[in-house]
Amino acid sequence: MARIIESANGERRIIKMSVDDILSIVQDYQRIVPRFSNYDEIRNYLSDTVIYIPEEV
Repeated sequence: MARIIESANGERRIIKMSVDDILSIVQDYQRIVPRFSNYDEIRNYLSDTVIYIPEEV
């Protein structure tokens, strides 16, 4: 599960991801990529795709 780490000065937060989170994202990417023929098509598709990572509570 992903865990959001707040910064001390209130700026950008860090998201610490588990190995399973990363592998899940890679698996989704590998499933999506073969449907497209070039980088721009993949980039356009992924820019419209929302990816959720569960947060550790």
